[in-house]
Amino acid sequence: MINPMSVKRMTVSIESNLADAVRIAADTDDQNISTWLAEAARRQLNLRGLRDVVGAWEAEHGTFDDAELSLARRRIDGDS
Repeated sequence: MINPMSVKRMTVSIESNLADAVRIAADTDDQNISTWLAEAARRQLNLRGLRDVVGAWEAEHGTFDDAELSLARRRIDGDS
């Protein structure tokens, strides 16, 4: 099967200790560095999107109070 996804080559520069940590993490996860970094970038973009959604909701309805945040944390931790 042919993968229809296009790929772009990028050159990035990161601190050497961070590069070492990325290499170790990718090896530990049994991935190549490009795949590991792509997944990390995807997670970061998803978080940005989530922040935008939450920000829009709070702009319309007001900020979450402590009880709502506590409930959300329990749900995230699986403690419904």
